[in-house]
Amino acid sequence: MNGLRLIAAGHTRALRRAVFGGDDALDEAGITATLALKDSATLLPRLFPDDQPWLTAPTRAAHQTATLLGAPTTREDPDLTGPDFGTWTGLPLDQIDPAGLQQFLTDPTATPHGGESLTTATSRLTGWLHRHTTSRRTAIADPLVIRLILTAALDLPPAYTNLAVAPLAVIRLTHHHRWTLHL
Repeated sequence: MNGLRLIAAGHTRALRRAVFGGDDALDEAGITATLALKDSATLLPRLFPDDQPWLTAPTRAAHQTATLLGAPTTREDPDLTGPDFGTWTGLPLDQIDPAGLQQFLTDPTATPHGGESLTTATSRLTGWLHRHTTSRRTAIADPLVIRLILTAALDLPPAYTNLAVAPLAVIRLTHHHRWTLHL
């Protein structure tokens, strides 16, 4: 059966501080939790076939998560890059203009930071998703990227805020005329 196994990269210091963008490595708790996921899972061999390299976002957290989970091989996929947050990159929520943040969170086409809108990022990730309708792959990316892939797969609006993806979430999507989410 065709499908994707999506894994949200583990916790980073920036993720815990709600920092926009950046490229942090896993923090100590993120490393510990990733190793616990690997050690706890008799299901990992069933979920992640070894016949294809695991795809990773071009981030340190995604690469570390793949390595710690024991990915047989990996291939960096630049299409799994998170949104470009422009002037907000590296800033925590408390340093963002509240009006601009509200606009960004409620209008998926907004770019108050001068970077990429959620609509644009979702469109890019929709293209990635459509290129994988006939494959069996494991992909690791930041939780926001996984959330945007899920909004595309489930045909939800780009700014859909009722969908949260936690670090190290493991999600399975299958495709047969449309995407189906398996939890």
